[in-house]
Amino acid sequence: MEEVYSRNFIQEAIDKDLAEGHYDHVQTRFPPEPNGYLHIGHAKAICIDFGMAKEYNGECNLRLDDTNPTKEDVEYVDSIMEDIKWLGFEWKNVYYASDYFDELHRAAIELIKKGKAFVCDLSADEIREYRGTLTEPGKNSPYRDRSIEENLDLFERMTNGEFPDGSKVLRAKVDMASPNLNMRDPVIYRILRATHHRTGDKWCVYPMYDFAHPISDTYEGVTHSLCSLEFEDHRPIYNWFLQEVGYEHPSRQIEFARMNLNYTLTSKRRCLKLVQDGIVSGWDDPRMSTLCGMRRRGYTPEAIRDFCERIGVAKANSVIDFAMLEACIREDLNKRAPRAMAVLDPIKLVVDNYPEDMVEKFEVEVNPEDPSMGTREVEFSKYLYIERDDFLEEAPNKYKRMVPGREIRLKGAYYVTATGCEKDENGNVTIVHCDYAPDSKGGDTEDKRKVKGTIHFVSAAHAVDAEVRLYDRLFTVPNPSDETGVESFTENINPDSIIVMPNAKIESGLKDAKVGDKFQFMRQGYFCVDKDSTEEKLVFNRTVGLKDSWSKINK
Repeated sequence: MEEVYSRNFIQEAIDKDLAEGHYDHVQTRFPPEPNGYLHIGHAKAICIDFGMAKEYNGECNLRLDDTNPTKEDVEYVDSIMEDIKWLGFEWKNVYYASDYFDELHRAAIELIKKGKAFVCDLSADEIREYRGTLTEPGKNSPYRDRSIEENLDLFERMTNGEFPDGSKVLRAKVDMASPNLNMRDPVIYRILRATHHRTGDKWCVYPMYDFAHPISDTYEGVTHSLCSLEFEDHRPIYNWFLQEVGYEHPSRQIEFARMNLNYTLTSKRRCLKLVQDGIVSGWDDPRMSTLCGMRRRGYTPEAIRDFCERIGVAKANSVIDFAMLEACIREDLNKRAPRAMAVLDPIKLVVDNYPEDMVEKFEVEVNPEDPSMGTREVEFSKYLYIERDDFLEEAPNKYKRMVPGREIRLKGAYYVTATGCEKDENGNVTIVHCDYAPDSKGGDTEDKRKVKGTIHFVSAAHAVDAEVRLYDRLFTVPNPSDETGVESFTENINPDSIIVMPNAKIESGLKDAKVGDKFQFMRQGYFCVDKDSTEEKLVFNRTVGLKDSWSKINK
């Protein structure tokens, strides 16, 4: 029986356009504004824009929407390009909205000549007042009926820099009574004296997004302009501009639901506050939802693409559970990450009956999910490190780790039985003593006895010093911006979003680990080598724990 695959609504629309001959190919674009860093929400748009082009053997261009020179910077351009490549996509061409400034200016003049645009002297506040409300129509500007000749003259003088910033704007002449506020004579050009990162001081008038976007799309040859749902109400003005300017093959705008991920923020304004207030270390802080932050934390492009594919393409906005994203990275790293033993909060374990100068090396699997990765050597000696919470003098019944008199297993090595401990002046355990069972090498004994507990360890003489940063979700509530009903979203910061373990000990095989290398620390989670690492000390970031620790909290 032939398999039937479901098509999402974007594919269905493209199929129909091609079948009816509206277009003979598919061309998309990803058009970020270079005024900040890309975040997880952009990842969905990237996957859709590039993915649709690939499916139809078309092309996808990167177009930087650089129409606001006061907020844009080459730094953001570079980061956008790096993030797209890291996600695994390649653009056909790189374009800028500023490439089309001449064409946009020509299109504006065309609208003026057709009587479809006028120069308005109202201030921004007055324009807002004249616009009306959702229930009341707007009022025509007193400058709406200027003659074509006067408007052409004024727009030329605006372009030549004869008027101060904010004194005049060019507006489209549409319908001040339209129920869609975007159609109420929108501003399409404003006076703005600012040095542009590409065009310098050539222009002192700049187009508004709603005008630049459709013109750029069509002039560039984009067939399907795919954008998020908040632009649905802008589609009528998008189509109006293309119709009035008179393009022969106008682009088609199709909207999809944006990605709303709980426990995160993607608002540039609020993310900037996090950075400026020192709540995070920067835009690439591993707790941020920026792609550079997620990359630094250890997320893989494969996991993010998988996540975007799982949530699919929808017409209605919804909130995605952060646990789904974490599940994707766990699944990916489980298959690819080498295993290693790391003791994050170490105390010494002395094997009293083990020879003083003897060192054994045990062969253990690098990754049981992938036998082709082979084995690695782990040292065992008289002096070891174990986790502080893997030993208790007195323990509840469910505690399966080290307790005096109980035999447990040291992972991949021997069975041991704790015999006692030493403490400091504050009563904290500093050294645990134990005896090992020589007949239990590799966990296989002659009498086939079994133990209930297994813990990991690191040989003290061979251990590598490391700092481990335990990252968690940055916020304690699903909607950090307004769940508590306050604007100050910083009240929802998770105080345990980062816990630093400065004296961790890791197995010797990791001493040459490089920035970006990823590992599963046994019983701990998945970790990535951070850029703060030095020759003297490695720094590891926790990407995600082995299990979802938030599901119980939210029940």
